[in-house]
Amino acid sequence: MKAHELLDPDFKSFLTPGAEAWTLETLPAIRERVHATYKSPEQARGESLWIKAHGGEDLRLCLYRPAGAVLGVHFPVILYLHGGGFVLGCPEMADDYLADLAEALQAIIVAVDYRLAPEHPFPIPLEDCYTTLAWVFAHQQSLNIDADKVILMGHSAGAGLAAALAMVARDRGEFPIASQVLIYPMLDDRSGSPAASQQNDTTGVIGWPAQANQFCWQCLRADQALDDQQIGWFSPALQDDLRDLPPTFLAVGALDLFLEEDVAFALRLSRAGVAVELHVYPGAPHMFDQYPGCVTDQSALDVLRSLRRSIASA
Repeated sequence: MKAHELLDPDFKSFLTPGAEAWTLETLPAIRERVHATYKSPEQARGESLWIKAHGGEDLRLCLYRPAGAVLGVHFPVILYLHGGGFVLGCPEMADDYLADLAEALQAIIVAVDYRLAPEHPFPIPLEDCYTTLAWVFAHQQSLNIDADKVILMGHSAGAGLAAALAMVARDRGEFPIASQVLIYPMLDDRSGSPAASQQNDTTGVIGWPAQANQFCWQCLRADQALDDQQIGWFSPALQDDLRDLPPTFLAVGALDLFLEEDVAFALRLSRAGVAVELHVYPGAPHMFDQYPGCVTDQSALDVLRSLRRSIASA
């Protein structure tokens, strides 16, 4: 069957034609159009604060706290990384979701407004995330958090950064991670190119296309030569050693361009002795969970249950 025949009817709005090519010339207009759909920081339910990033530049964080905090209770923490192909986006793109999730889990969520490519190529966005992780642990008393319950979470490119951040945290050995929640993560810089390990005629046809994917990876890399360690932090699918990574929840739609790389990553994690929960949702393209539908409801429930289990077991 063709991708259009496999698409869940709830996601028929994805079939609108005419997506423009992603280039350095079109990126400013794409950013302006997409960012116009988000709340401003002043309108958001999260609290903005600024810390110093690697290199001395300012880095904005957005904090979401549950209401009615009880004295003496230490909160789990979710470090959240937004999507946007590494080239656009901000915490406010998930503002209501993160505020509601903090309340539902009675957790503190720290969302990172990491710097974007191509202006800030690898490893700057990843180091911004690591700086935030260090900040969380340095402020565990003032934040009233449980340092044994720090969870990494992200969507799309943010989930790819979360996967890379887990590897950096493991390799540097400074901060323990309880688990990671990767929602259709962007993991493999080969996807959408002839170098992809697998070609699938039903993925990437609807939703996030190969051309945009390759453009974004090129923006992040910026023609850098990367050594063996750096290549695994840049593109987590290329990481040779997946041992000793945190328990992982991974979800992806069956029509997503990232299907092959995500399932392959989950299998490799399992072979490396990492606890894995993998969900593949039928008829679902990339970013399906931003639209109402039965599959979206199931996905939201799966994520919530996984987070609750992780918090309870950490």
